[in-house]
Amino acid sequence: MLCPYRISWTESRGAACCARTRQWMRIFWQVLRLGVFCLALSSCLLVSGERTTIDLQGASGNVTTNFVSAEGEEIRSLSVAEAAVDVQVIAIVSVETGDVQIEVYQADGSVAFNVASRPDSQVTRSAVVRANAAGEVRYRVLARNARNGSYQLFFQP
Repeated sequence: MLCPYRISWTESRGAACCARTRQWMRIFWQVLRLGVFCLALSSCLLVSGERTTIDLQGASGNVTTNFVSAEGEEIRSLSVAEAAVDVQVIAIVSVETGDVQIEVYQADGSVAFNVASRPDSQVTRSAVVRANAAGEVRYRVLARNARNGSYQLFFQP
């Protein structure tokens, strides 16, 4: 590395400047690594105390998830049939504090509907959703400072 203040290798001013430059470069790379790590974590859902039950029979069934705390987001999928099929989806969300939102996707990737929680209350939404070619319905869970919450998804043809 070249130091703009360095006149020669023997001068103490040049050695001190190069040491400072190396120190700043180390700090820069550490901050850059931390930024990349934070970016990687920003698209994951961190849940503590998660308990999920899935009860599917054919194209009907339900998914119930309870948690103690949650932060982040994650896209999940659930196989409801062998091929593309229309299903009625009912989503119920509740949380004591914080925010939880569920987005249910159509087969083409567009949002069919979303349901957002309100503290200390239960919110319900429903719509007819087309499963993709593999028979899966995809949904995204978004949580921000959520505590003591749950969500349920009901499926029926």
